[in-house]
Amino acid sequence: MKLSRRITQVTDGGSGGWDIYFKARAMKQAGAPVIELTVGDHDIPTHPDILGAMDASARAGATGYSAVPGSERLRAAIAARCTEMTGVETRVQDVIVTAGGQAALLAAHAAALDPGDTGLFIDPYYATYPGTIRAVAGVPKAIAARPEGGFQPRASAIDAAAAGARSLLINSPNNPTGAVYSRRTMHQIAEIATAHDLWLISDEVYDSQVWQGTHVSARALDGMAERTLVIGSMSKAFAMTGSRIGWIIAAPEVIRWLTILATHTTYGVPGFVQDAALYALENRTRLEPLVAAPYLRRRDLAMRVFSQSPALHPAAPQGAMYVMLDVRPTGLDGIGFADALLEDTGIAVMPGESFGAAAAGHIRIALTQPEGRLETALRQIRAFAEALLGRRGGAA
Repeated sequence: MKLSRRITQVTDGGSGGWDIYFKARAMKQAGAPVIELTVGDHDIPTHPDILGAMDASARAGATGYSAVPGSERLRAAIAARCTEMTGVETRVQDVIVTAGGQAALLAAHAAALDPGDTGLFIDPYYATYPGTIRAVAGVPKAIAARPEGGFQPRASAIDAAAAGARSLLINSPNNPTGAVYSRRTMHQIAEIATAHDLWLISDEVYDSQVWQGTHVSARALDGMAERTLVIGSMSKAFAMTGSRIGWIIAAPEVIRWLTILATHTTYGVPGFVQDAALYALENRTRLEPLVAAPYLRRRDLAMRVFSQSPALHPAAPQGAMYVMLDVRPTGLDGIGFADALLEDTGIAVMPGESFGAAAAGHIRIALTQPEGRLETALRQIRAFAEALLGRRGGAA
């Protein structure tokens, strides 16, 4: 028996960039002391009030099948948040609730691409992006955003890649780079999407974590609401990664077809999880800052630790919960540095190569440890890098 190419080629024969993560987890399970700064899973737990709402809902009986597109009240709360944050009127019929942001990404690409269609995405990228496109039998095509340009994608590069493509996936605030796309960048993306008749899939799961600049939602730009699918999630804003609840905001006709797709795949999201998300959104002015504020402090801490290091050049994150470091002065690429760092210090970070060719020679640090432990790890990373540089004779 032979499995389908669709499933066996999701990662194109590789690990999808997760080798260091798997190695670190294996070391930890074997009893080695490992500090994990790999994935964006909060050290901040889901707020007890949200868990209380989840528990109360489950005990009240919300454990059966739920409405496939999501409950009316939750969709209304998501729509209200989107309206408030973007200035674009958003209605219940513009929203479908999904089993997390990753399920939303898959559904959005299933809606945008036929088998063999090209799906564009910006490199550096979240590690699942190309596999998500392959999973719907699309052809992934990366567009480099260079570190020397602050990881802002260039209009000329997007335009050159767009001929014959059907969709463009963007992510701002960006994982892994922390770049927040400027208004100029977003307007250029909108113009190109319109000119080439592209579906624009905008991953905005970090919209609550903006440290510099202004988050511009693609849907807020002139003429873009009808061709844009916005991905959102409770994971990053409310520390609900394990609850697996997100959404897509799009035109009502798109939502109608996505609901049909969900009927044949996830069949909805548990009602008690939806009720917990509803509670969180209705109390978001109190709860969202509790999750976001520590990451701003940690971002500033990392900038202080790495300031003026001859061995590591940080790309100052404008948003999200990560720091990207250029490690090329040490003489190693991102994979070599991350592997040696894990072996020598027990600190696990993600190599930039996990996120595409444009991030080669970098590492990504997830700021997902309490400040004291994080500062110790950051200083160890700096010392490790500067020792490597010293062995090279200080050559940068």
